[in-house]
Amino acid sequence: MISIILGILTRIISNSYLNVFQKILTNNGERPSAINFYTYLGLSFISVLLLPHIIFNTTILFNVLIMGILGSLGNYYIIKALSCGQLSALAPINSYKPVVALILGIFLLNEIPTFNDLLGILLIILGTICLTNSNFIFSRAYFYRILALIFSGTEAIFIKKVIILSNISSAFIYWAVAGLFFSFLITLKHKPKIKNIKPQIALIAMVAIMQYSTNYVFSKINVAHALALFQLSTILSVFLGVNIFKEEGLLRKLIASIIMIIGAILVIHPV
Repeated sequence: MISIILGILTRIISNSYLNVFQKILTNNGERPSAINFYTYLGLSFISVLLLPHIIFNTTILFNVLIMGILGSLGNYYIIKALSCGQLSALAPINSYKPVVALILGIFLLNEIPTFNDLLGILLIILGTICLTNSNFIFSRAYFYRILALIFSGTEAIFIKKVIILSNISSAFIYWAVAGLFFSFLITLKHKPKIKNIKPQIALIAMVAIMQYSTNYVFSKINVAHALALFQLSTILSVFLGVNIFKEEGLLRKLIASIIMIIGAILVIHPV
């Protein structure tokens, strides 16, 4: 239990800070597609050097390809959203991810929702209403974040399937290499270039920590439950957005975040 808690805390902190580095890079004029590609490139080097144990078969390959497509698109649209939106406003939207995973988990992992799950969904919707206004709902940032949410929420199901079919380390390697291939395809219109090397390296490190801790937690508990707990990173992201990028509306965003987090936690905790 202690190892699971540590894994969740590691994932929460690393996820919030990787979004900070993504936004720093986009604020400095880097293309989202280039940030995405070099992130997976760095992760691929790390995975091959540090995680050599691999289990492979054709069933794994099928799931890895889907995971790679979804992961690269999800990460790309998260960066796109951060390039034109506020971190503190976009972070609470991530609370929809357990809902996506919950619905897909019914069909792909036989994880059946309960009354608490449905109540949690309603609270997440309520939190979104508190957070948003008509201008934000129809903004490009909101649209990109919803796309990222759908892709990454679906990706989580296939990460879990790859872990079940192989192991944590193999899943990390497959995730990085498959993401590299499909993120490269996204860069074909524009040659990927990165000028801000230090924040890119920091981003790679944070993503590596985030993904390995995610894989560990996925290996121990249900995907929807894990994603619900991961939403605690929302509060940290709101504070980071306000303090680092001088974004406004802290109180309203915190209230919305807390409501949505309560909804996400209800997915895993009895009333």
